[in-house]
Amino acid sequence: METSIIKIGNSKGLRLSKTILEKYNIRDKVELILEKGQIILKPIASPRKNWEKEFMKMSENGDDKLLMNDVFDDENLEEWI
Repeated sequence: METSIIKIGNSKGLRLSKTILEKYNIRDKVELILEKGQIILKPIASPRKNWEKEFMKMSENGDDKLLMNDVFDDENLEEWI
């Protein structure tokens, strides 16, 4: 696919069609990779997307319990004071 470089203020940029943005799930930002004479645009995934909802489910199911104590029996907290 060929596309034109357009003037944006004092800079230049690429205009991507709505179809391309939707197909590759591109929102507000992309990762720009410079590799072997090529420029690669890669959508930035949101790895923590929906975590809040999933944490709520865990809480409702009682799956949010500690797997191990956060303070050990032999731990000396006085040395940190």
